[in-house]
Amino acid sequence: MHKLGKLEVVCGCMFAGKTEELIRKANILKRARKKYFVIKPAIDNRYASNEVKTHSGISIDAIEVSSSKEILSLIKKDTSMILVDEAQFFDEELVAITDYLQDIGIDVFCVGLDMDFRGVPFPVMAELMAKANTVTKITSYCAVCGDDATRTQRLIDRNPASYNDPIVLIGASDSYESRCRLHHIVLNQPEPYKES
Repeated sequence: MHKLGKLEVVCGCMFAGKTEELIRKANILKRARKKYFVIKPAIDNRYASNEVKTHSGISIDAIEVSSSKEILSLIKKDTSMILVDEAQFFDEELVAITDYLQDIGIDVFCVGLDMDFRGVPFPVMAELMAKANTVTKITSYCAVCGDDATRTQRLIDRNPASYNDPIVLIGASDSYESRCRLHHIVLNQPEPYKES
């Protein structure tokens, strides 16, 4: 009977420190002389293609992939963990890939946004969180009031985005802010549930 791998997910809004957690985990693995690699989705073109970088400028080497299936070709006999940055941008096959990796004894550490700018869960992240051994949700601070932020506010010309805008828009502080639920605004949002 061989050891099964584990899935750990760190999620939250933008500017919460998810990539910092990934880099911290990679540094622990490095000190322990474990074999690992970091992957990032090709769609995330904010920084160099061969690194992940925090908003504060800390970076670590990474391998850019266009699809989840590419991860399988990167596995070596001694790989002990795969760290996935911006997991929400991967195709839905990432869930099956993480299941397979755990079955062959490889741990997986995924970080990503749990919700899009509208406050709707990213399907891939929701599935990963449901299947994970551990889930850590981290918060940022609200750019309006300073309270705990769990939402990502998209801004277009400093104004809130519309519910009907495209889900994916790669950007940083010029396009997004972290916000609490009270100050999270989405224009043209469908009417929420109201008791009748």
